Amino acid sequence: MGTPPGYRPSAWVHLLHQLPRADFQLRPVPSDFAPREQSYQQALLLVASLAGLGLGLSLIFIAVYLIRFCCCRTPEPPGAKSPPPGGGCATWSCIAALLVGCAGIGIGFYGNSEASDGVSQLSAALLHANHTLSDIDHLVLGLVERLGEAVRTELTSLEEVLTQHTDLVAAARGARRQVEAVVQQLPGLAFWRGVPLSLLQVAEDVSFVEEYRWLAYVLLLLLELLVSLFTLLGLARQSKWLVVLMTTMILLVLVLSWGSMGLEAATAVGLSDFCSSPDTYLLNVTQEETGLSSDILSYYFLCSEAVSNPFQQRLTVSQRALAGAHSNLQGLEREAVPQFPAAQEPLLSLEETLNATEGDFHQLVALLHCRSLHKDYGAALRGLCEDALEGLLFLLLFSLLSASALAAALCSLPRAWALFPPRNPSVSCSGSHLSEPLLRARLEPAPALPSWA
Repeated sequence: MGTPPGYRPSAWVHLLHQLPRADFQLRPVPSDFAPREQSYQQALLLVASLAGLGLGLSLIFIAVYLIRFCCCRTPEPPGAKSPPPGGGCATWSCIAALLVGCAGIGIGFYGNSEASDGVSQLSAALLHANHTLSDIDHLVLGLVERLGEAVRTELTSLEEVLTQHTDLVAAARGARRQVEAVVQQLPGLAFWRGVPLSLLQVAEDVSFVEEYRWLAYVLLLLLELLVSLFTLLGLARQSKWLVVLMTTMILLVLVLSWGSMGLEAATAVGLSDFCSSPDTYLLNVTQEETGLSSDILSYYFLCSEAVSNPFQQRLTVSQRALAGAHSNLQGLEREAVPQFPAAQEPLLSLEETLNATEGDFHQLVALLHCRSLHKDYGAALRGLCEDALEGLLFLLLFSLLSASALAAALCSLPRAWALFPPRNPSVSCSGSHLSEPLLRARLEPAPALPSWA
């Protein structure tokens, strides 16, 4: 296979590609990328369901811990003012867990940015490839129109002027046949014309999906950051209602973290399978979608010396025909112009057309070479299999840290909540703390005054 320039499967691709896969019946599934096969789809769903299993186990653990904390706690003696044992440690444990979650949020922002950069590189490569293919179509169309117009006008006028000289007319008709041969060969070079697959539409769809994916992760990261900050604020101010509200929000974010973890794990595994050997899959899919021959697709996807240029014969025939037509016109200019001065104008116009055609033809040859499109292919693979996969792995680490930190915070919050001092609004607002000493002062008898008698 012709590996694109600058692209080599990374160690993460090899590691994830070697992970065992199984379907719902736990039968082994090959790690070849085959998203249309039911067994492979089940294998990826099974990978994603592991996150659901982790969510269920964490919720069971949290429920058992909270039930044990609420039901098995030793009652405090009346009038006891000392905090429950281990309460301060529970508060600091909750704070530490939330700080770890905040560090995971930073990792998540970095991973989200890396994934977005990779997908943007993929979209840019698709747009550049579409621009190259459009340039090929436009060049071919322009050359065909220009040469066809030259055959209909200048060459026809030249033959009419040279009607009296049989040899010169034969030379002009030879030039006509050569130009017409070029016109016949050129349409076969615009291989992408009429293909139902639009790279521009694919790039727009990828950008559209990535925009909403990026926004969804940003909202998730901001939500977890706000929940962590408000939970820390509730612990600092010892606000019970804020802690209760944030406990509910932590439970919601915990579910979202495990869900994103499953999606990231399945995507990373599938992407590693694709990136380990992308050529074969893309060749088959592109051939199904476009209907192009395997020779053309192999030439551009592989771009190796073992694969010959499928357009080489057409290019050679066209180049020889252009050279022959140019040589015939130069001969006619030497022989016909002295005898037929009226032939000078169509000959000069034809030479200008052929000179411009040769310049565009050389540009067309450069565009048809596999280097340009294969370079775009390599850039797309690097963006998808390096930056995007790396971003997915960082997002996976964020989800893991987030789920662990939030589970630890949920277990620590009840003990920290028990440390909060009781607040009685009726006592604090009625002023009973102030009136009680005054009442005692009124009820106590006044001390006797000293007698001086």
